[in-house]
Amino acid sequence: MSNFEQESLDYHKAQNEFDTNGKTGTLLTKPCSTEDELSMAYSPGVAYPCLEIEKDIDKAYEYTNKGNLVAVISDGTAVLGLGDIGHLAGKPVMEGKGVLFKTFANVDAVDIELNTKDTEEIIETVARIADSFGGVNLEDISAPRCFEIEERLKEICNVPVFHDDQHGTAVITTAGLINVLEMSGKAAADLKVVVIGAGASAIACSNMYKRLGVQNITMLDSKGVIHSGRDDLNTYKQAFAFETSDRTLEDAIKGADMVLGLSGADLIEPEWVKTMSDESPIIFACANPNPEIKPPLAKEARPDLIIGTGRSDYANQVNNVLGFPQIFRGALDVRATKITENMKMAAAKALASLAKEEVPESVKQAHGRDDMRFGPEYIIPSPFDRRVLVYVASAVAEAAVADGVARIDTFDADAYRAELQRLADHLDGK
Repeated sequence: MSNFEQESLDYHKAQNEFDTNGKTGTLLTKPCSTEDELSMAYSPGVAYPCLEIEKDIDKAYEYTNKGNLVAVISDGTAVLGLGDIGHLAGKPVMEGKGVLFKTFANVDAVDIELNTKDTEEIIETVARIADSFGGVNLEDISAPRCFEIEERLKEICNVPVFHDDQHGTAVITTAGLINVLEMSGKAAADLKVVVIGAGASAIACSNMYKRLGVQNITMLDSKGVIHSGRDDLNTYKQAFAFETSDRTLEDAIKGADMVLGLSGADLIEPEWVKTMSDESPIIFACANPNPEIKPPLAKEARPDLIIGTGRSDYANQVNNVLGFPQIFRGALDVRATKITENMKMAAAKALASLAKEEVPESVKQAHGRDDMRFGPEYIIPSPFDRRVLVYVASAVAEAAVADGVARIDTFDADAYRAELQRLADHLDGK
C-alpha cells in the first residue's frame, strides 16, 4: 500500500476521541444551552413554525433548512472510474460531494445511498423525499437509466433535480469551448466535434454543444462510431447516428476541430492528433486518473493544440466543482423549482467570462504558476478562484428568474451579487 493510499484511509477515519468517522456531520445553527432555548428548539416552541408551514408550505424555506439543503443521491452503479461497486461502497464519494458543496458554496448536503438498481424504485423513493430538500443532486447512476430517472424526476419534483455526471462536465467544457471559439474566430456551426464515449456525460455535453450551435458531432461508443447503419443503439445514442463512412476513432479524428474524451486512458494516438483541424484544435481528455492522451504527448504532436484534462497537475482542468455547488447556490437562493437549459448555459457563459479576468495572486500561488492569464493554457477558471461563486450563482439565479422557475417575488441582481461576494469573502476567511 502506498503512502497516499494509507493517508487517504486515515483521512476518512476519526482523528481524535471526539471525532466521527467519515467526512460530514451535523452543524447546529441555533444555540440550545438553556431551558428557554431547549423549549424553542423542540417542544413546545417548535409547534409555531410547524403551524406556519401548515398554512403556507413555502414557509418551510423560512423556518427550516430546506432552502440550503441538497440531497446527494446515488445507487452506486457508476462510481468515478470504479464502476458498479454498490451503494455503500459509493458513500465516501457522496460524502465528498457534500464537502465540496459546503466548501465552495456553503450549501449543506446529505448523502443518501439507495439499496436498489430498479429505475421505478429509485424514482419513487426520490420523489417521496424530495420536498424535504431545496434540491436533489443525482450522482453516479449508470446510463442509460440515469436519463429516464432524471427526466421523470424533473417532472414530478417541485425542487431542482440535477444529475451532475451529465451536466457538470457539459457546463465546464462548454465554457472552455466558448473561449476557444472566441480565440480562434471559428463559428460553432462550422466545427467538427468528436466525442469518445456515449454515456451520461458524453450525451449531455453533446446536447449542450448543439445548443451552442454545433451541428457536426461524431460520437463513438465501445463498438466504434455511432452511425445510421447500426441496429444496436438505444434511444439516446440514436439521436447522434448519421450516415458516415467513419468507423474508428482514427477515421473520425481527421479534420476534427475538437475531441472530447469521456472514456478511458491512452485512446488517442499522437499521430492522430496531427490530422486534426489546421487551426487551433482542442482536446478535452477527461478520463480519470489517466486521460485519453497526456498533454505533453499531444502538444508534441501539435504545438498549437489547446488541451484540458480532469487532472489538477495540467493546465485547463475540467473540474465539476466549478459547476454544481454554484449552480445549486443560485437555484436555492431564488427557490427554483427546476434547473433549466438556460440556467446551465448561463453558468457556462459566466465561467467563460471569468476566465478572461485577471487571475488573483492567491490563485496563482495555489497552483504554483505565475503564467495564469487568458489564453491557450488558461481557458477555464481555477476552482480556487472564489469569484466562481459570484459569477456562476448570480448568472444561474438571473436565468431562473427570467425562465419563470423562481419562487421569490422580487429579485435585485446587483444586491444578490453583493451578497454572494460577502459569502465568497467569508468562505475565503476574510
